[in-house]
Amino acid sequence: MNTQKITQDISWVGVDDHQTELFEGLWPLDNGISYNAYVINDEKVAVIDAVKDFECETYLEKIKSIIGDKPVDYLVVNHMEPDHSSGISELRAAYPGVTIVANQKALPMLKNFYGIEEGIQIVADGDTLELGAHCLSFHMTPMVHWPESMVTYDQKDKVLFSMDVFGSFKATDGVIFDDENIVESFVDEIYRYFACIIGKVRLPAAKALKKLGGLEIKTICPSHGLVWRENPGYILDLYTRMANAETENGVVIAYGSMYGNTKHSAELLAEYLKDDGVEIVKLYDVAQTDLSYILADIWRYKGLLLGAPAYYGQLFPKMAGVLYKLAGNKLLNHALGIFTDYSWSGGAEKPFAAFAAEAGGVHVGQTVSVQGWADAEDEAALKELAQSVANVLKLERA
Repeated sequence: MNTQKITQDISWVGVDDHQTELFEGLWPLDNGISYNAYVINDEKVAVIDAVKDFECETYLEKIKSIIGDKPVDYLVVNHMEPDHSSGISELRAAYPGVTIVANQKALPMLKNFYGIEEGIQIVADGDTLELGAHCLSFHMTPMVHWPESMVTYDQKDKVLFSMDVFGSFKATDGVIFDDENIVESFVDEIYRYFACIIGKVRLPAAKALKKLGGLEIKTICPSHGLVWRENPGYILDLYTRMANAETENGVVIAYGSMYGNTKHSAELLAEYLKDDGVEIVKLYDVAQTDLSYILADIWRYKGLLLGAPAYYGQLFPKMAGVLYKLAGNKLLNHALGIFTDYSWSGGAEKPFAAFAAEAGGVHVGQTVSVQGWADAEDEAALKELAQSVANVLKLERA
């Protein structure tokens, strides 16, 4: 039975998921995902969060292996999203005397999702719960990323149970600690998780991170991904930079192409950028690469070139899907360039222009519209567009 001691009284009782293909029905889980839950074995026993219901048997066995015949006194529900909460009913069936600790905004969800209306202790921002040697405090983090979201802090061991904040995709397979892993192997999945799940609520996330900065934190225990016991400052700094829309030097070129013409323009742009000294250039075909991977690199890198052909007088549909998600995330601190392709009447320019006006990034250079295959004049325009984006990156480095 793989349980892990985090401190003398606090243990990990999470599970790993390699069955679910799409998180939220949208985002591929090529490397799986972990659902982290924790037990505080004190005079009173508190379980922090449930897990997805298909792994409840393992979760309950782990809890029992730690507490033996003791009852579970409290289940703290930091977040009601079903990847965490769908195991609540099974936990309550195993421990019928358990009190669910949640905030006011979780109550209608408990009722609607699981028919639970009794045995609930409501907590507000700053409230505490005594377990014996341990005292838990609760801190509301609304809209990070649901309205009922909160985090829990153990005052004795300085452990932050951070809910989805500081989380990532990628299963840990029971090797849960940052010092037991190559942290860099999680960075791409941290960015992908943030861009897809937290990005739209970047501002509430930044506010929550500032609020949590007032706590003395020795260990960060999120609901997904690694437990940060050796270097919690690493993930705190990375999440803060992402929430503040800080970017690295590099360019993402995301394009759609029906017959290879727009792809050719995209490849020319990549070549011109590298010739101009841009070391990191990520080239993505939006019809071939899942949106989540594109979003992650767009969030990470400052430069963004978007290109697609007209499609019956409108924008190529796969690119329209990219713009929909990007419009929600915004493009603060980005340098944006646009290129299009058409055969007879065009039509992609207008939706691109509307996006550029609303997205929040800096639109650099003139939109390049190519008719069919790029000729020498088009190549010169594409080169100028690449240089405009590269110049912004150079200013950033200066």
